[in-house]
Amino acid sequence: MTSLLARLPSLGPGRSTERRGPAAPVLAVATTLAVTLTGLLGLGLALVVVQTLDPDGGLPVGSSARLAGQLWLLGQGGELVLPSGPLRLAPLLLTAGIAWGLSRAAGSVVAVRELGDPGPVGRVLAVVVAVHTALTAALALLVRTPGADVGWLRTMLGALVLALVAGGLGALRDSGLSAEVADRFPGPGRVLVRAAVAGTLALAACCTAVVAVALADDVDGVGRLVTGLGGASAGAAGQVGLSVLLLPNAAAAVVGLAAGPGFLVGAGTLVSVGGVTLGSVPALPLMAALPDTQAVPLLAFLSQALPALAGLVAGLVVGRRLGDADGGALTAALWGLVGGVGVGVLSGALVWVAGGRLGDGGLAEIGAPALATGLAVAAQAGLVAAPVAAVTRWRNRG
Repeated sequence: MTSLLARLPSLGPGRSTERRGPAAPVLAVATTLAVTLTGLLGLGLALVVVQTLDPDGGLPVGSSARLAGQLWLLGQGGELVLPSGPLRLAPLLLTAGIAWGLSRAAGSVVAVRELGDPGPVGRVLAVVVAVHTALTAALALLVRTPGADVGWLRTMLGALVLALVAGGLGALRDSGLSAEVADRFPGPGRVLVRAAVAGTLALAACCTAVVAVALADDVDGVGRLVTGLGGASAGAAGQVGLSVLLLPNAAAAVVGLAAGPGFLVGAGTLVSVGGVTLGSVPALPLMAALPDTQAVPLLAFLSQALPALAGLVAGLVVGRRLGDADGGALTAALWGLVGGVGVGVLSGALVWVAGGRLGDGGLAEIGAPALATGLAVAAQAGLVAAPVAAVTRWRNRG
């Protein structure tokens, strides 16, 4: 009898403690669906609430839902083809939310199913990417109109890349494979990644503070823009909400200003430390942060220290986190230089993603030049990070 029970699949040894539940690919499909549905529902409800503020009734629910879908596509780097030209400007706050959701979608499946091998983790990531890309294609078919078509190549490529990068980072983090990947790079890979990310985050935070100070310095201008759109009406609430979504884009533009090249808001507006040219800009409350005169504001001059501050942060991380076998102060200086260059690479990528265009007219170019900004930040941050890493390493070992 004992041998018979042992041969039964449900009662055999080692089977009573197995983890039950849906397979990892099924969970990946469910979590990816939840990201898109939850995001669209939140955007749609927000737009419906905004429209209720309009005394004339605002947009109907169907139009609000379509607008939410179009914003979702733009947030993934998509493109809308309008009669005035292509609209390509990703609201980065929304992009960050989508990326976080996709990261958690892949990471949670890996964590729940306790996957640690590259094969199963890769299959989960493939499912997340495929489902998200398919959902984006279906959404694009639903929200396109004769007056607002979808640029298919850019939209699908943006959805695929976003799902691959965000989902991949989440899967690597929760599976424990991220350390193995970092260790494959020459030198202290994990330390350099942390240094570059820390320096870039410090630079982005400081640039966001610059935008906040500029807005606080012109509260009257913000008030005029809001009241000019109808006070508490749907137009004003919508413009304020759009300004919040575009706040990271403004911070990325300040990165260009701090690095030196400056940034454009259309053909008629250039802000740099070398001069200011003012032209017509969209009537967004966020635009009140722009200078009021042709004179270069003091805040623009002070912002030039921010790439050096980012290099300081990167150098501190390198100097403090190098292991005992990673060499002395001279080696730390070399790795600090690499970490500073990494800050420039990430900053250039951020500026590139944050830029865009609004049609073919005067707003055909918005943002800072990505390549020039990345090179300038890399040079400034690297020159500061190298000695800081060396001194920090020397003090820690002494």
